[in-house]
Amino acid sequence: MRSLVFTMLLAAFSGLFLTGAAPAQEALTTTIKNHRFEPAEIRVPAGKRITLTVVNDDPTPEEFESKVLKVEKVIPGKSKGVVQFGPLTPGTYKFEGEFNSSTARGTVIAE
Repeated sequence: MRSLVFTMLLAAFSGLFLTGAAPAQEALTTTIKNHRFEPAEIRVPAGKRITLTVVNDDPTPEEFESKVLKVEKVIPGKSKGVVQFGPLTPGTYKFEGEFNSSTARGTVIAE
């Protein structure tokens, strides 16, 4: 009986530690087309690590950059790249395509 109670308690505590150890991850995609991000507004849950796939449909390279998200990655033309950031507190975070910053702009909104 004692070992059964111990095993149940150990399982319960392990579950708590495992759930709190690493935030769940969200996988999202944005596409660069005609030097613009589509979608340009990306809504994410606050408190989760984000994996963002950036598909570059343009023939030229683009750099996904966000100082506030601490992300910088060059994506060659006609290819894709993956950036990760977060977990984020609720708020709005700007990003841009550094090579075409007048048109390639977007925001991540953590809710």
